[in-house]
Amino acid sequence: MTSYLTVARDGTAEIEVKRSRFLCTLERVEEEAAARAVVERLRRQHWDARHHCSAFVLGPAREVERSSDDGEPAGTAGAPMLEVLRGWSGEGVSDVVAVVSRWFGGTLLGAGGLVRAYGDAVRAGLDATGTLRRTLVRELLLDVDHGDAGRVESELRSRGVAVLDTTYAARVVLRLGVPPDEEDRLHALVAELTSGRAEAVVAGERWVDGTR
Repeated sequence: MTSYLTVARDGTAEIEVKRSRFLCTLERVEEEAAARAVVERLRRQHWDARHHCSAFVLGPAREVERSSDDGEPAGTAGAPMLEVLRGWSGEGVSDVVAVVSRWFGGTLLGAGGLVRAYGDAVRAGLDATGTLRRTLVRELLLDVDHGDAGRVESELRSRGVAVLDTTYAARVVLRLGVPPDEEDRLHALVAELTSGRAEAVVAGERWVDGTR
């Protein structure tokens, strides 16, 4: 797994079905404790809502998935919310918690109506927040002379290599980021640009936000 979708921003969206209000809150989270904290915060914030149903998906490979009906008939709220997160844009979103707070409007919706309403609320929320792609980047450090630094950095950027940081000391250290499957290409490029005098050293990996 080298990339996945998540929400571009935190946001809310509200729909109304037969006078019942369904307010979907979507927030980006990376840990289960943080997801549960969002649910509890909204429970306190919207204390007058009858239900606070939730679903969250965590991890690049969606390793953690949880949902809660919070008093609605079993399978009519949390599960359809989770299914929307799983299937959004054909591949699903992760590192996100969805909470739908419901204010009862006096008319029973039935199981099918609840499934549609909770799913539609999450869809509206995702439409409002948008998505972005997170990509796994391998970080490498490249140590070069001051006289070469500007030229090497410019050439790397022009050839699509992300220069994440530049540190100036006795020598110049460029922190570079490339997808793991492009590491060999980077090593070859560095050798070309420095005539073999420098070598990029792997410093680790991290996930970075990309385009929406």
